[in-house]
Amino acid sequence: MTKQNRGFTLIELIVVILILGILAAIAAPKFVDLTGQARAAALKGMLAAVSSASTLANALQVAQGFTADQAVTIEGLPVTMKNRYPSQASGGIDTVVRFDTVTFETAAPAMTFRVKTASDAPTCSFLYTDAASPTVPPTIGPANTAGC
Repeated sequence: MTKQNRGFTLIELIVVILILGILAAIAAPKFVDLTGQARAAALKGMLAAVSSASTLANALQVAQGFTADQAVTIEGLPVTMKNRYPSQASGGIDTVVRFDTVTFETAAPAMTFRVKTASDAPTCSFLYTDAASPTVPPTIGPANTAGC
């Protein structure tokens, strides 16, 4: 009676470990870069939310028949309006949009939205500028994702 051994040889196991190591070395940088892509996606999502909130606040003001700079109330909070759109000043667009991953700064000539955890926050941002007239919407973006 002959006994047959089944299993992998030491060389086969070493080759498999080497191949897995090479694949891990190639794939690791791709996973490291995902945080930057996530920050850029968060910024672009916030840009879309700001744009939608601005349009909805405008529609609410027009539907209620208010004057161009009359404040509207959204979810119980007064929102400062300028030319029928939320103002870039404090109490304007920052009141309409709720966010936790993005910070904002109010400084002339625009409000700057930035991702809190960005490696270079000034270059992971977008601007919100007041509407120039009641017939021209505010300027929003574009998103600068270079420092995300």
